[in-house]
Amino acid sequence: MVPFHVATVKSVSSQQDGNRTCYIRIIFNVPGTPFSPHDANSLKFQGSIYLKEVSFRSKDSRHISEVVQQIKTLRRQVTSRESERAERATLVSQEKLQLSSAKFKPIKLFDLWVRPPFGGRGRKLTGSLEAHTNGFRYSTSRPDERVDVMFGNIKHAFFQPAEKEMITLLHFHLHNHIMVGNKKTKDVQFYIEVIDVVQTIGGSKRSAYDPDEIEEEQRERDRKNKINMDFQNFVNRVNDVWGQPQFKSLDLEFDQPLRELGFHGVPHKVSAFIVPTSSCLVELIETPCVVITLSEIEIVNLERVGLGQKNFDMTVVFKDFKRDVLRIDSIPSTSLDGIKEWLNTTDLKYYESRLNLNWRPILKTITDDPEKFIEDGGWEFLNMEVSDSDSENSADSDQGYVPSDVQSDSGSDDEDDDSESLVESEDDEEEDSEEDSEEEEGKTWEELEREASYADREKGNDSDSEEERKRRKTKAFGKAREPARGPARGPARPPARPPTRQPVRPPLRPPARPPARLVARPPDRRNVSSSLPKRPKLR
Repeated sequence: MVPFHVATVKSVSSQQDGNRTCYIRIIFNVPGTPFSPHDANSLKFQGSIYLKEVSFRSKDSRHISEVVQQIKTLRRQVTSRESERAERATLVSQEKLQLSSAKFKPIKLFDLWVRPPFGGRGRKLTGSLEAHTNGFRYSTSRPDERVDVMFGNIKHAFFQPAEKEMITLLHFHLHNHIMVGNKKTKDVQFYIEVIDVVQTIGGSKRSAYDPDEIEEEQRERDRKNKINMDFQNFVNRVNDVWGQPQFKSLDLEFDQPLRELGFHGVPHKVSAFIVPTSSCLVELIETPCVVITLSEIEIVNLERVGLGQKNFDMTVVFKDFKRDVLRIDSIPSTSLDGIKEWLNTTDLKYYESRLNLNWRPILKTITDDPEKFIEDGGWEFLNMEVSDSDSENSADSDQGYVPSDVQSDSGSDDEDDDSESLVESEDDEEEDSEEDSEEEEGKTWEELEREASYADREKGNDSDSEEERKRRKTKAFGKAREPARGPARGPARPPARPPTRQPVRPPLRPPARPPARLVARPPDRRNVSSSLPKRPKLR
């Protein structure tokens, strides 16, 4: 047998053919294949031959599945151990915890949960938090589940009682990372649930005046008040310890959020209630937690602020320009005035903009040439009021200045255009009058008769009677005698002479008589019998 380290295994699988023969297929990490990790040995032995795949056959399918599961479990354990070792190598070494002597009992809180939780697939257990000489220790009944938080590593400490939330918590924001289980973190939280998160939904609905319901609500209120009181006593005793001369340099004190100044927003992926404190802006209920130190903030930019907007965003730019900005999205516009007032009280500079900005290139230009950034006015490019006033002034100045030469040229051009338009209008009127006069002149009798004959030939109406022809001629003669409507230019044509014979008028028809009215007459009773239908004879 040739031993293979489990770190060289890329994947392992099992399969079965039709003859009930099972196979184990193991694929190794080979240099040169895509997505293969870089190994120092592969670089050292570049001319070596590597084994890419190996298979094992067995008739026992149950044994094959157990072996595959053991290999996967071993790979998972080795990978987590190596990652934990790499993370611990980057940690800052902490001082050791000095336990309290037997004379002075440590301050304790019981039945607490911790965030981030310990790893492992076992059942989660509650633990106790103890305040010792130079730090806190949280431990459960399991010996490997233990967390030590030194006083010197604490940057901010918060106490948030349960008011509209379901948990009461103590939160510690640290200077340097520590390991909680196999996780590297800068925020450690200890909390207890004041209300049962899981409740029985089934069952009949209870009345609001049900004595059992009222008693249960009273028990929940009493439990919440008791938990809040226990946490408050623990915080007060720890504050007394921090007030001793040896801890004065740490400047530690439990801070409590101010709920009346809070607002809703989306700092990560879930909407949360963000609350300011005397020195920070925090959100401690949803994970991951948000803790922003006010002294580390350079400016605050309020984006998407404008009329008709229901929400806006807040971007926090830190004094360390190499650090990414923190965005809080979808803040209701009703909270805008309260946020501005809070920023003014904390002496933080804030700006407003109508659009979201891409901050990475902006911070890169600042870090590349900070002197030029200061010469260009610093953050004044974010000032929306100044930019709007500058644009209006430039537009007014461009419109107000017109040179005198341009004015005189424009005036002469306007006069020329007016004169040309007048001449063109007169010519157009003359042409129109000529066309109207030519169209409105009457035709002579001969022309009308000639046109009528042409029309008769085309239509084949040569067989018309003489009376119809005379009637058409009289109609045409009457149209020819109509006077001209407009003045005619040029020599006037002599008027057409009327014919010597009189036109034959059509015979006059007597006026049409109105239709006779129908008058209902009474039926003639003498002939009633004759008008009735005859009855059929019965046989």
